Amino acid sequence: MEKQSKIFIAGHRGMVGSAIVRKLQQEGYENLLVRTSSELDLRNQTAVDTFFKEQKPDYVFLAAAKVGGIVANNTYRGAFLYDNLMIQSNVIHAAYKNNVKKLLFLGSSCIYPKFAEQPIREEYLLTGTLEPTNEPYAIAKIAGLKMCEAYRQQYGADFISAMPTNLYGPNDNYDLKNSHVLPALLRKMIVAKRTQQPQVEIWGTGTPRREFLHVDDLADASFYLMQHYSEAGWVNVGVGTDVSIKELAELIKEIVGFEGSLYFDADKPDGTPRKLLDCSRIHQMGWKARIELKEGIQRVYEEINGLPF
Repeated sequence: MEKQSKIFIAGHRGMVGSAIVRKLQQEGYENLLVRTSSELDLRNQTAVDTFFKEQKPDYVFLAAAKVGGIVANNTYRGAFLYDNLMIQSNVIHAAYKNNVKKLLFLGSSCIYPKFAEQPIREEYLLTGTLEPTNEPYAIAKIAGLKMCEAYRQQYGADFISAMPTNLYGPNDNYDLKNSHVLPALLRKMIVAKRTQQPQVEIWGTGTPRREFLHVDDLADASFYLMQHYSEAGWVNVGVGTDVSIKELAELIKEIVGFEGSLYFDADKPDGTPRKLLDCSRIHQMGWKARIELKEGIQRVYEEINGLPF
């Protein structure tokens, strides 16, 4: 990407999109094209077509999506499927029609089978059933990466896909009904410490294992892939190590300084038992995550500790 290139970051207000904007600005890119959802509804094909026809972006980072944790995914199943299918289909097709030089589609590690062999390699896609609670979201993301792959095969479009693991960082969602596990635990512990609660309740048994990637590392990887990767197939982006939910909760408890106890409600769903990505493909390209989990959570805690939860 040339410094003067016009770059559209779809979803620039979200956790991922805002991190990509920060990364591009740090690297000296100033011709950034952004629109809020009220300015441009990416679910509206006509609006998206008009935008691309008028603005003619050179590069596209497709980070816009309807996202959430177990509760949100399982509650708003139709919305998660419809919104994500429409957003990505409209943007990818408009990018093709308007001769975008390169597009990066950002998916999610939930695309892989619930009981996939660990660590999860890219080729394990569609080899088993999905986790039921987030199946609509996963199906939409699978459609997106397959659409990029198909447009490359049929039209020669330089459209690539990256599949990040669980993310956290600035601009995360702390709504307990819709958030992912790490921000939810942070909020619970901060509130419990402030109000001197004796105990924090955590969904599930605490045994599932998860991998966590700081969103600034994902932005760095996205920039790297845009510069160095132009092949069929998607690329896993993660750190290559995981922790149990119990270990995560204890780490957050230590960072926040909450002195009460942790109660794991085994009647609540655990979700996928383990989800660790095999990141050997991107590692072999020369990219690796740099932010350690404890350092990353400490950064986030310092950023949000003053928020009025």
